Amino acid sequence: MNSLSPSLAKARALALLTPLLLLGGAYVSQYVGGLHPCEMCWWQRYPHMAAIPLALVAYALRGRPCRSALFAGLAGLAIGISGLIGLFHAGVEYGWWEGLTTCSTTAGGNAADLLNQIWATPIIRCDVAPWDLFGISLAGYNGLLSSATALAILGLLMKARKA
Repeated sequence: MNSLSPSLAKARALALLTPLLLLGGAYVSQYVGGLHPCEMCWWQRYPHMAAIPLALVAYALRGRPCRSALFAGLAGLAIGISGLIGLFHAGVEYGWWEGLTTCSTTAGGNAADLLNQIWATPIIRCDVAPWDLFGISLAGYNGLLSSATALAILGLLMKARKA
C-alpha cells in the first residue's frame, strides 16, 4: 500500500466528507427546519462526531499509508455504527420493533426554573418520524447512507491493500 493509492485517498475522503455532510444536514434540520432530535437521533450523531477526528488523523498520516488506512478504517467503523443505529431507529419509527420506552431530558436549577424547563422542553418521540422523503425518514437515510459508506470505505481499503 503506498501513500499515493487512489483507493486510500477515496477512503479518506469518504471517511471525512460523509460525517461532515450528515452532521451538517442534521444540524440544519434541527436549527433551520425545527426538527428537534430524539434520544436515538443523538445516538446516531455521536459516531459521526468520532469519525471526523479519526478521518483528520488519517489525512495527517498520508505519508504513512498503513497508519492512514487504519484511521480511515476506524472512521469507517464509526460511520457504520451510526448507520446501524439509524437502521434500528428507522425500524422503531416504522413499528417493526420496539425502541425506547422512556423520554429523557436534562434540567436543573431551582423549582421554578425546573418547572419552566419542563414546560418549555418539547417531547420528542423516537417512534415517530418528524419528516420523511419517499417514505424514508432521516434515521432511515442516515442508516442507508452511513452503512453504504462504511462498506465502501472497507472495500476501498481492501483494494488499496492489494495495490
